[in-house]
Amino acid sequence: MTLARKLAEYAVNQVSYNKLPEKVVKEAVRRVVDSFAVMMGAYPAEPPTIARKVASLSRSEKYGGTLFGSRIKVPVDHAAFANGCHVRYLDFNDTYLSKEALHPSDMIPAMIAVSQAEGVDGKKLIEGIVTAYEIACRLADAASVRARGWDHVTYIAIATAIGAGKIMGLDVDRMVQAINLATNEAASLRQTRAGELSMWKGCTAANSARNGVFAALLAKHGMTGPSPVFEGEMGFWKQVSGEFSIERLGGVDGEPFKILETSIKYWPVEYHAMSAVEAALKLRERMGGFDPGQVEAINVKTFTVCYKIIVKDPEKWDPKTRETADHSLPYIIAAALLDGKIWLDTFSQERILAQDVRKVMAKMKIEVDPDHDKEYPRGIPNTIEVVLKDGRRFEETITYPRGHFMNPVTDKELEDKFHRMGQNFMNEERRKEALKVLWSLPSLSDIASLMDKFAVE
Repeated sequence: MTLARKLAEYAVNQVSYNKLPEKVVKEAVRRVVDSFAVMMGAYPAEPPTIARKVASLSRSEKYGGTLFGSRIKVPVDHAAFANGCHVRYLDFNDTYLSKEALHPSDMIPAMIAVSQAEGVDGKKLIEGIVTAYEIACRLADAASVRARGWDHVTYIAIATAIGAGKIMGLDVDRMVQAINLATNEAASLRQTRAGELSMWKGCTAANSARNGVFAALLAKHGMTGPSPVFEGEMGFWKQVSGEFSIERLGGVDGEPFKILETSIKYWPVEYHAMSAVEAALKLRERMGGFDPGQVEAINVKTFTVCYKIIVKDPEKWDPKTRETADHSLPYIIAAALLDGKIWLDTFSQERILAQDVRKVMAKMKIEVDPDHDKEYPRGIPNTIEVVLKDGRRFEETITYPRGHFMNPVTDKELEDKFHRMGQNFMNEERRKEALKVLWSLPSLSDIASLMDKFAVE
C-alpha cells in the first residue's frame, strides 16, 4: 500500500466527529478562537491587506469563502490564502515542534473556507481541522525537510489537501488523488526564512494551504495526480524528504491525537524564543528593573534548532524588518529586558531600529548548550544570565513557557488574548458576540454566519 493510500484511508474511514474525544474537540475549538484573535490583530498589516486586495479582484457567489473582515465572497482557494495570511503574519498562531517545526493553524482558514463553500456545519469543520492537524504533525514527526533546504510549509500543503478533502467528503480513491496532486506541488524553498526576511515569511504557509485546497477541489472533480507520489522514481522521498514511514495515527488503537501536543502562543515571537521571553521577564522582575548601563554581559544558552533558525544569520543580529525581528532571538531578549513586555508594538519599525536595543544586543553572547538539546523538541529550554558590573549575576532557565502544551493557557487567558488583539478591530460588544459564536462552533450550522460576525468593511 502506498503512503498516499494509507493516509487517504485513515482520513476517510478513521476520523469521525462522533468518535473524537471531548478534549480533542475542545482543543480544536480553542485553536479556532486563537486563529480569529490573531486575524483581527493582523488585519491592518500590509501583507494581509495586499492579500485581501488581490483576492477581491475575483468574486464567487457560487463556491467560495468570505474574505476576513468583509462580506465579500471569493473563490475558495483565494479565501484560504488571504485569510491564511492574517493567521500567520504576526507569528502569533500555534506551533508544533518535532523533527520539523510548523504552525498547524495555518490550515484553519482553509478549512473554514472549504466548509463555507461546501455548506457543512461546525462538526464537519472540526473533523477537517483535526484531520489536517494529525497529518501535518505526523509528517513533521517523520522527517525534517528544513535540513534538506525545504520549508516546513511543504507539509502544510499535503495536510491541507487531506483536511479539505475530508470536509468535501471525498472517497478514498479521490482522496488519494488529492494527496498526489498536493504532494507533487508541495515543495517550498527554505530561503523564505534565511537571511533578511521578507513579507513572504508570513504568507508562504497560506499559499501552501491554498495549493492544498486547490488540489482537493481538482480531485473532487476527477483530476488525477502523479503516483506513487512519495515512493516513485522522482517522488517526494527521493527529491525532498528522504524515505520515512508513518506508523501511528490519532484515534487508531488508542493513539492520542496530535492536536493535543500543539502549543498556543502567549507572545508574538518565533516559538523557539517563547521561553527566552519568559526568562527575560522573570529576570527583569528579580532585578527590580533593567538598567543597561549597569550590565557587563548577557550570556544566553539555547538549543541547536533555535540557534540555526533565529540566531546564526548576521541579519538576526541587525534586524531591519518586522519579519526578521520576530525571528531574532537577540532582538527579542533585548526588547523584553528593556521594555518589560513583548507585544505587537515591539516590532514597529521605530522600536526595531532603536539604539538602546542595539547596545544591549552588543553585550549578548548566545551559544548552544548540549544539555538543552536533550530537552528538545518536547521542551524549548533557554537560559539567560545577566552579569552586572558590580559582579552580581542573575540567571533564569525556562523550558515550558506559558502556552506550551505542557503549560497551557486557560480559556480566560485565551479570551484575554482575543479581546486584546481585537480592540482596534471592532468594539467590545461585537467581540463578545463573536466569541460566543466561536465557543459554540460544534453546534454551528452555518459557517458563513461565523464569518459575518467579523465583517467590518
